[in-house]
Amino acid sequence: MSVIVGVLSALTAAFGWAFASVLIKIGMRNKKAVSVNIIRLYVVSIIYAIVFLFTGGFEEIASLSSKQLLIAFISGQFGFVIGDYFYLNALKITGVSRTVPVTSSYPLWTILWAFLFLGRSINAQIIVGAFLVFLAILLVRQTEEEEKIDPKGLIFAILAPISWSLAITTLDYLSSQISAMTLSGVRLMMASLGVSLLIPQYWGDIKRFNLREFGVVSLAAIFGLFIGQYAFVTSVGTLGSQIATPITAVNPIIASYLAIAFLKEPPNRKIILSLVSAVVGIILISLA
Repeated sequence: MSVIVGVLSALTAAFGWAFASVLIKIGMRNKKAVSVNIIRLYVVSIIYAIVFLFTGGFEEIASLSSKQLLIAFISGQFGFVIGDYFYLNALKITGVSRTVPVTSSYPLWTILWAFLFLGRSINAQIIVGAFLVFLAILLVRQTEEEEKIDPKGLIFAILAPISWSLAITTLDYLSSQISAMTLSGVRLMMASLGVSLLIPQYWGDIKRFNLREFGVVSLAAIFGLFIGQYAFVTSVGTLGSQIATPITAVNPIIASYLAIAFLKEPPNRKIILSLVSAVVGIILISLA
C-alpha cells in the first residue's frame, strides 16, 4: 500500500509542477522573475502556516535541532531561491517547452555529487543516461539558435537543476527525520526568509501586480510549491529519491503539452526529440 501511495504522490508532484510552470509563464509576462518568486513563496508560506496551526506542525518545527533547521535553511535557498531564480528566468526567456527538458536534468547532477563526494560508482547505464540528457540540451540549444532566442535562457536552465540537485541531496537526508508536511513547509518558510532580503530591491515591481496577476501566481504557488512539493517529499519519504525521481520524469512531457495547448508555444521536432531523450535519460540515471 505504501508503494502505491509513493507512486501516486510522485505522479501528483509531476502534474503539479507542470501546471505551475504554465501558470508562472502566464503570470510573469510583464514582471520580474524575483518578484514572482517572492509572492509565490510568501503565499505558500502563509498556506503552510495555516495548515500547521491545525496539524501541530509548529510543535514539530520547535522540536527540530539547530542542525536540522540549518540544513532545511540551506535546502530552501538552493531549491526555491537560487534554483528557482534561474528556472523562472529561463521560463521567461525561452518558454516552458524549451526550458523543462533541460531543467529536468537534476537527477544527473544529483548522481554527480554522489560520485564526487560520497563515493558512489558510475556505471554504463548512468553514462548512457547522461549522454541522452546532454543530447536533449543540445537539441534545445539548436532550436534556440534557429529561433534566435537569447542564449542566457539555456544557461539559466542548466544552472537551475544544478542548484535543485544540491537541495534534493539535503532533502534525502532530512526526509527520514521529519514528517513530509512539516519538512515541505519548513523548507519553504526558510526560503521565504532568505528571499525577504531582496524585497526592498523589487518592491516597486511587486506593487505593480494587479489582482489577476497575483491570482495566477498564487495558483502557481499552490500547484507547484504546496501540492507538488508536499507530494514529492511524501514520495521521497515513502520510496526514496532513487525511485520517486524517475516517476516524476513525466513532468517535462506534461508541461510541454500544456504549454502547446494553453500558451500556444509552437511544437518543434527537435523539442519533441529533446523531451523523449531527457525523459529516457532521467529514468536510466535514476534507476542505475
